[in-house]
Amino acid sequence: MNSHPGASGSRQAAGHPARLAVGIVGAGRAGTALGVALARAGHQVVAASAVSDASLRRAHTNFPDAIITDPGQVLHHADLALLTVPDDVLPGLIAGLAATEAPLEGRMLAHASGRYGVTVLEKAVRRGALPMALHPVMTFTGRSDDVDRLRGTCFGVTAPEVLRLAAEALVIEMGGEPVFIPEEHRDLYHAALASAANHLVTLVAQAADLLSTAGVAEPARLLGPLLSASLDNALRFGDAGLTGPVARGDAATVAAHVAALEAAAGTSAAAAAGASAATVAAYVAMARLTADRALAAGLLKPADAERLLDVLGGRP
Repeated sequence: MNSHPGASGSRQAAGHPARLAVGIVGAGRAGTALGVALARAGHQVVAASAVSDASLRRAHTNFPDAIITDPGQVLHHADLALLTVPDDVLPGLIAGLAATEAPLEGRMLAHASGRYGVTVLEKAVRRGALPMALHPVMTFTGRSDDVDRLRGTCFGVTAPEVLRLAAEALVIEMGGEPVFIPEEHRDLYHAALASAANHLVTLVAQAADLLSTAGVAEPARLLGPLLSASLDNALRFGDAGLTGPVARGDAATVAAHVAALEAAAGTSAAAAAGASAATVAAYVAMARLTADRALAAGLLKPADAERLLDVLGGRP
């Protein structure tokens, strides 16, 4: 560790980082996983801040030698500060650190937000901080195996050119694979990931609820193999992996699906189990989008697409 924490940041900025004193501002699920990964790589977590009882427990358990203190004091001890707080909290945290006497000059500040690049760190950069965005494309549960999920995981990296090699080296040390994302595309990048991951969970949970309403005792047994194959097809073949009634142009089948969903949404028991007007709207919206993509990919004939849109056209 350096005798003057923070001093190594500027010296190492353009190359592979030396062994660093790491501070964690927000020892939640992601911050803990990243901190443990850096510790395994030979860095030392020396300080952390935590608010909730769960975060405090994680910090004490995973970093027993670290000082638990406030964010400003974390920077006093750290060469590299991980700012692992919720997206909406990050701008205020940066503004607060920049407005106080927190030592920023020469410190690497790395946030893990998917939404933001390095512009959000601008107020700290004006005081000499070295900015990085290191977003792991992974979900965390708070369990001890979270850090193992980082191995082979892509990180969306945004950094000034002078810091790019250092940022990518940190990702590699954590077991990840750096993928550079230009600052101007961070929102689009994050929208794509959130849509895929979050909406997938909603879609699968909704399908499981509908199967339960249809009398299936263990929906996961039906969905698991089907969805695994569909995901594999989508990743390997893109639109060419589309199957099912929309891709085949089976307008009558799609109409029957919509009618069944509408009927289910009209009963209180089914609505409580997950069938609702929103379910119908989601099915229709995804069917329209699927038809558009299948048509553009040459999988769906224009006449079949027209029949499908006739079925879907008057729907909400």
